[in-house]
Amino acid sequence: MTSKRTKIFNVFANIFLSCLVLFCIIPLILLVISSFTDNGTLIVNGYSFLPEKFSLEAYQYLIRSGSQIMRAYGMSFVVTGLGTGISLVLTTMLAYAISRPALPGRNVLTFFVFFTMLFNGGLVPTYLMYTGTFHIKDTLWALLIPNLLVRGYYIMLMRSFFITSLPEEVLEAAAIDGASDFKIFYRVAVPMSKPIVTTVALFTMILYWNDWQNGLYYLTRRQDLFTIQNLLNRMIQEIQFLSTNAMVGQAVDTSTIPSATVRMAIAVVGILPIAILYPVIQKNFAKGITIGAVKG
Repeated sequence: MTSKRTKIFNVFANIFLSCLVLFCIIPLILLVISSFTDNGTLIVNGYSFLPEKFSLEAYQYLIRSGSQIMRAYGMSFVVTGLGTGISLVLTTMLAYAISRPALPGRNVLTFFVFFTMLFNGGLVPTYLMYTGTFHIKDTLWALLIPNLLVRGYYIMLMRSFFITSLPEEVLEAAAIDGASDFKIFYRVAVPMSKPIVTTVALFTMILYWNDWQNGLYYLTRRQDLFTIQNLLNRMIQEIQFLSTNAMVGQAVDTSTIPSATVRMAIAVVGILPIAILYPVIQKNFAKGITIGAVKG
């Protein structure tokens, strides 16, 4: 029977968590409403959940660049798909390897992974290495390689799952049946690790989808390789330039540019695929993110 103290705690905990949810959802709702608000109304009255005048001018402005946006969306899907797939394979294999007690040099490899969580080479050395040694500038690899090994945190997260949640008896039974180490990995360990694999996959997808810095640093001539984030960032810069300068090669009527609301529309366009995908994998994500929690 639940005690009175526990009931009171549950009530306050639910209220507190509900407030946190509202703090996360309300800005998104305001963002979407603002993107459908008339630009002049938004400038004069500010942000409001009930604007005086609705308008589609921000999205119409984006639609006029429809071919560029669709190509950029395609590049984002390609980069996100390839990057997530390759990163997930490398991360899962390394995490499983350093979780095996019999692996020679296991502690050394674990230290190297942990070390990357504390220190990195910095932007300038990284840029010189990728452009001077690997020559990835203005290539598709510029959008893939810098994030390819993802984060040491993800490797350590998977390692903890493999150590604590994979029954050693099952792995030993597979070895007795004649399965090789690699076969045990992809036929036994990976299927039993669906929650953590899904969690790391979601984090990696968000990392690749939201990445715009690699395109900014390494794509100077190949604008056809721009992802949606790079293109939208470039559009914001162009709008800012047009708003502060009346000419870009020719006279431009800046009054027709929805400079305020188009930023909101660009943000909506950028987060839309992730917002659609998250509910699909939310169940496994919730399981994976609670790894290490106290069970009782």
